[in-house]
Amino acid sequence: MTVRTLLLADEIGLPTDTGTATSFTSATVVRLVNTTSTAAVVTVVETQSGTGIGSMTLPGNAVELLEKKPSHCVFASASTVRGTKVGFTN
Repeated sequence: MTVRTLLLADEIGLPTDTGTATSFTSATVVRLVNTTSTAAVVTVVETQSGTGIGSMTLPGNAVELLEKKPSHCVFASASTVRGTKVGFTN
């Protein structure tokens, strides 16, 4: 079965600090892309400026689908990481 990505919002540059972290309009799945060859760290927090949930390294030129709770917010260590709210369809 082929899975297709359903775009639910415009792509934005991820904020680079916890105080401006975004929930991507209460997204549960976010498509992330690192637009440069340098790795970046992506962090999930409970709310803006909130307690950290976890983090991961997004390799350069990589794409990742991140599942999170609607209230959780995301930020990255580099402005080269972009993201958008997505869903799936078949």
